[in-house]
Amino acid sequence: MDNWNSKTWYQSKTIWGAIVALLAVLLKALFEVELQGEDQGQLAEILKDVGISFGAALAIYGRVKANKPIKG
Repeated sequence: MDNWNSKTWYQSKTIWGAIVALLAVLLKALFEVELQGEDQGQLAEILKDVGISFGAALAIYGRVKANKPIKG
């Protein structure tokens, strides 16, 4: 797989859209809270940004805690 043209799962708008859709269904079923289409889109963008930020922080943490240098 070409690493320059690929992305991680948390960078995918499709994945975050599916997560938000699932959350919307759960919120409605459990708490009778209904998210409108625009709210779902905004929530998906926020969650995507949080996911990317978490991934970046995890990568930095992993590099700092690593015991071996990077090759190449």
